[in-house]
Amino acid sequence: MIGFFIVALSIVLPLVHLAVTKRRAPGAHRAHPAALCAPHRVGVMGFLFGFIPHVFFPDEAAKAIGWSPSPFQFEVGVHDGAWGVLGFLCLWIGGLFWLATGLGWSLFMLGAAGGHVYQTVTAGNYAPYNFLMIFTDGFVALWLLLLLYLHYRCGGMRGQGES
Repeated sequence: MIGFFIVALSIVLPLVHLAVTKRRAPGAHRAHPAALCAPHRVGVMGFLFGFIPHVFFPDEAAKAIGWSPSPFQFEVGVHDGAWGVLGFLCLWIGGLFWLATGLGWSLFMLGAAGGHVYQTVTAGNYAPYNFLMIFTDGFVALWLLLLLYLHYRCGGMRGQGES
């Protein structure tokens, strides 16, 4: 499933980045793995795996989640697409933009994971894109929050212009 591939990338890319930059740059620059996690997780997942399926293939997306098609899928798709754009913008803007994007996306994903838990418990919905998303959405949201915290602890995001 694509969610587990994204989880793996969320772990591997920042760790590889840390290993490579550890030799070259001390301090805050080593903690930039948040920059790798935000663009690929928020950008790719938000835009490619949220926006496109919900906006252009709503019946198939609803079926994979175990839901009936709904007009709200368009709104969810546009919401995911907006976050996707923010994730990709992290590549160019950096700094506190990572924090805002990471916090917002993580809170949204934790809320989505909670909704999937609720659907699993109350409706017995074990459809792959409902049940398995509990783990992928929840884990990557917490991982991104941890990376942002570590970046802050290493001296990143202290000033408005920091990138």
